[in-house]
Amino acid sequence: MKTSEAERRQAVQDIRSSEDILIEVLRNSRDAGATRIFVATGKEGPRRCLQVIDDGAGIPAAMHQRVFEPRVTSKLESAHLDKWGMHGRGMALYSIAVNSQLAEITVSQPQMGTSLRVVTDTAVLGEKVDQSAFPMFEKQESGAYSMRGPKNLLRTAAEFALEHRGQVEVYLGSPAEVCATLYAYGLAAASPSERAFGRPEERPYVERLGFCADSGDFARVASQIGLEVSERTARRVMDGEVPPLPSLLTRLQSESFASKEKRPVSRAFRRDARRLKLESEDLAMLAQKAREAYRELAPRYFLNEEVEPSVAYGPQAITITIPIEKML
Repeated sequence: MKTSEAERRQAVQDIRSSEDILIEVLRNSRDAGATRIFVATGKEGPRRCLQVIDDGAGIPAAMHQRVFEPRVTSKLESAHLDKWGMHGRGMALYSIAVNSQLAEITVSQPQMGTSLRVVTDTAVLGEKVDQSAFPMFEKQESGAYSMRGPKNLLRTAAEFALEHRGQVEVYLGSPAEVCATLYAYGLAAASPSERAFGRPEERPYVERLGFCADSGDFARVASQIGLEVSERTARRVMDGEVPPLPSLLTRLQSESFASKEKRPVSRAFRRDARRLKLESEDLAMLAQKAREAYRELAPRYFLNEEVEPSVAYGPQAITITIPIEKML
């Protein structure tokens, strides 16, 4: 038997479901040094799409196609055994390509991260029927907890997040939800001045949506990293109507233990992430600081320094307005 045929047969054995593909991609991102992994997933008929975006080391353009060849990415010192078996042999992406309709690097550069797309036909490569159930923890007689529930995409990603807690944060949801999460992350990762005057192309892919000024720009940048959303959806994200996802570890902590005190994490997360409430003294402090800064600046431009700044805030921004009154 030729080596290539043997490798192909092994690839078919290695990947038997959508869940197998997801765990291999997550392991690849981990091995690339990613600390955050965002998984956008959707299904149309039998067609399952996984878009995985990470902040790992990235892949040079010359390697974008070659990484799907057998053993191209293998390194003897990187091969290791983890909870899911041997990894680092350079066969994971090849196995995914053999078992999918499409496997491609959407975009990747060194130090910028990677966005990878995999499309499968679930009539050929199966997956768990129930993809909505979130795993639960069940207490055993010994006092230990074990995870229960269908071994679907959610559970696969949640088990990975739990195994790598403190090392990697994992988020999984629809393309719109992942866009909202990346937008919130991008806003938090850069200061207002950086977003206004910085060069988004010099930032990692996971931060770039935070630099978008309008819905058209948002939809364009999202498409570049593999997330296809309409301008209307982009506008809803920017207006805070689509809340960002909590990490899967946060969801496990909040949703997976039977408790009368348990509350849905999404509500708390939405409050924390979207409903900013500034105290009146803090608003006054911001206005005072703006007033002091403007009084130093105004004489240089022959402007009235006695104007009163106003401070307003919303889900996405704090706005300080200073009226201009010319002295000449």
